Amino acid sequence: MATESNDAARNRAEASFKKEERAKDGAAAMTEYLANSRATREKTARLRALRLAKERAGNEPANKSA
Repeated sequence: MATESNDAARNRAEASFKKEERAKDGAAAMTEYLANSRATREKTARLRALRLAKERAGNEPANKSA
């Protein structure tokens, strides 16, 4: 009888531990996802700014010639 009680308590403790680990892993994954999303947005904005600057620079000589 005591062994069954100990086994049940141990199983509950292990389940609780696994649940906490999954929660921590989920939080870490979300943090990584958000960081990657932010980095992608920043890189996209930087590349867009460079592209627009290049387009403006390419248009200036044509405007001066006309």
